[in-house]
Amino acid sequence: MLRTASAVEDVAKVASGDNVTDAPAKIVAKPAPRTLDTDFTFVPKPLAEKCRRLIETYHAMHGYACLPDMLWQPELRDFIEMHKDFRQIFKRASTARSAKRANEGFVLIATTILSLEVLASDFASWSSRYPAAKRRADAILQEYTLNSRTWLMDRYLYPRSYINPAFINALAPPAGAHARDVMVDVVSDNKSAAALIEESA
Repeated sequence: MLRTASAVEDVAKVASGDNVTDAPAKIVAKPAPRTLDTDFTFVPKPLAEKCRRLIETYHAMHGYACLPDMLWQPELRDFIEMHKDFRQIFKRASTARSAKRANEGFVLIATTILSLEVLASDFASWSSRYPAAKRRADAILQEYTLNSRTWLMDRYLYPRSYINPAFINALAPPAGAHARDVMVDVVSDNKSAAALIEESA
């Protein structure tokens, strides 16, 4: 077996006892990657539907090409990567041949994240109507995001220093919304995330 000069020298050091310590080798364990395991069924259906309409209206005006980049900013990328369904939906949407199917996946992710931001920030009084949903959104965003917790709100609602009243009205809770509306799927057409993943395959 051929050995390099440095390898022979290392073997000689070990044989002579040089460079040998009594200290046990340190094993550095890497922390396990965090995972976000939730189905987001606590998001109020009226809020999810309004967020979805706002997102679709925005991209009908500005195009959908910017949506994947919006979702893949450092602030949101890790959040998406930690959630198995989001990760799969994003991957499928990124490689889908159909633009419509790709956009559906990206809009689903954006709808969920925007809904969480609206709840956590008490925008348009959603959190006062759904206090339990706000607590869940707060806990998720505090645990799994780093800096700004309203990244998509800032993009879709324009500069926070001046929010157009038309956008506030677009996200205003409907009259007579009740907490019983909370336990529904985020996707307004009743497609589950798993079904969307399966369709994209």
